Amino acid sequence: MNGQNRANIQPGVEVDIVLKKDQRTGKLTRGVVKDILTKSSSHPHGIKVRLQDGQVGRVKEVLKKES
Repeated sequence: MNGQNRANIQPGVEVDIVLKKDQRTGKLTRGVVKDILTKSSSHPHGIKVRLQDGQVGRVKEVLKKES
């Protein structure tokens, strides 16, 4: 699923994000959402989230709910 819509993302969902330092390369980091930081319902570059390990980035792909 696309990471541009806030409705697709909630805490506990596994996602691929792009960290600020990786924006030029587009390198993806996988993790589980802890907090949603973007307040608007959508964002063209992806919803900004904090992963459970503390990393912050924009969601490129929503993978699946944590089981």
